[in-house]
Amino acid sequence: MIETASLVDQYCHGVLRTELGLATFEAQLGGTARAPASGTTFFDTQTGFAVRRWCPPLLGLEPHCPPARYLARRRELGVLETGRRLLRATGISTYLVDTGLPGDLTGPAEIAATGAAEAREIVRLEPLAERVADVAGGAGTFLAGLAESVHAAADSAVAFSSVAGARTGLAASPEPPGPGEVRGAAGRWLAGRRAGGPLTDPVLLRHLLWIAVGSGLPLQLHAGGATDTYPRDGHADPGALTGFAAATAGLGTDLVLLNGYPYHRHAAHLTSVFPHVYADLGPVLARTGAGAAAVLAEILELAPFGKLLFSSGARGLPELHVVGAQVFREALERVLGGWVGDGAWALRDAQRVARMIAAGNAHRLYGLPDAS
Repeated sequence: MIETASLVDQYCHGVLRTELGLATFEAQLGGTARAPASGTTFFDTQTGFAVRRWCPPLLGLEPHCPPARYLARRRELGVLETGRRLLRATGISTYLVDTGLPGDLTGPAEIAATGAAEAREIVRLEPLAERVADVAGGAGTFLAGLAESVHAAADSAVAFSSVAGARTGLAASPEPPGPGEVRGAAGRWLAGRRAGGPLTDPVLLRHLLWIAVGSGLPLQLHAGGATDTYPRDGHADPGALTGFAAATAGLGTDLVLLNGYPYHRHAAHLTSVFPHVYADLGPVLARTGAGAAAVLAEILELAPFGKLLFSSGARGLPELHVVGAQVFREALERVLGGWVGDGAWALRDAQRVARMIAAGNAHRLYGLPDAS
């Protein structure tokens, strides 16, 4: 009843180029750097069950086949053919790819070719700053290079992303730090940093965000739960994100709150309060699997429908792109289709809202070519 023929995956990562053994596959499935506890498996999660439901038929197996059989078929086909079959079955027409994670992950051009789709790059701010720091001769050259690199990236990127909220970068104050404060923080961080070390200084994280705000590109912020750089990044502070949303209001830069679960209601509320705030549905739905419809209904209680964006939130496994797309479609069908069946909504309005969330809102927000 509810059709979403074309999807824009507004936040995802590339997939691994290498063949995967059981341990690596499970780590990617669980979104963690660690193996599951002894005697357990990440296949016994909502995500694991969703993979076993949706992915085996795409590789020529029956739904819900045993994990060992599925992985054997995956190895038989090879990583390239597996990726091609899975990605081309998602119905995703455009991928917006965050290229800031470590690992042997495909970039936008590769994922576009594999999935027979379009792709654009999302530049993650913290790794960009860390690369500048690796070649900086001091605080002055670092700060100048940082501003130059962000604005250069804005020429080709479709958006910036940041984990500053999850690294306490917004905890003290959402306002931009002063020049003296920034220079002092840069000197201290560079002096105590080993090459390749992550950017954790809260002053520099705030400074980096405000440089990105000045670019005018949409800024994606991890808004809750463990971030996709692994759980060590902790939890974002919803109150800090509220303050940052207030501080950036009226400046012309849109904010997209990512991975809001379990703070999805707070993220949905912020979209109704601030005209420039949007909410991503990615891992919020994909990680809740069979319970996704209930979570989606809660979000739709609070958020204007023009402020919600589909994403898979996937990284590493093409299976996660499939799960993200299929769980999203199924949740929309259950929620919107149920309202149509009850007579609360007209079918034409349900179809229109579904198309907005699936692709239309992303086309408008990111200035993507009109799919029609």
